[in-house]
Amino acid sequence: MDWTAASYFTYLAVTVPLTIWVAKTLSSNGRVFLEDVFTDNPALADAINKLLVVGFYLLNVGFVLLYLRTGGLAYDLSTLMEVVSVKVGVVMVVLGLIHFTNVYVFNAIRRRVRMENLRTPPLPPQQFVGPAQPAYPR
Repeated sequence: MDWTAASYFTYLAVTVPLTIWVAKTLSSNGRVFLEDVFTDNPALADAINKLLVVGFYLLNVGFVLLYLRTGGLAYDLSTLMEVVSVKVGVVMVVLGLIHFTNVYVFNAIRRRVRMENLRTPPLPPQQFVGPAQPAYPR
């Protein structure tokens, strides 16, 4: 008996809900991070968060579907478990790498925004102060 179709269904039954759960978790927790980066425009933070979720779904579900046919054939229950575990493991590693890449990029953006805020004076100059006078006249 060929268990390949069962391995496909098991693989999809694990990876698609896993992708949805990771996307929801990243979206809800990433919103706070994006609001910190875009403090002056919370609507922009929400829009970027939604676009990131859509991109995450497209990239990861696409990868899951493309990776469906790779790996060995399952002829019994033990090879089914082996094939599915390797595939799910690869998907989890890819999800993690994409997550850490996103965190790195947004941390760099956040750092740049904070550095720009430090360079900007909090208030415009109030008056002009002339050149300094020597402490002791000559």
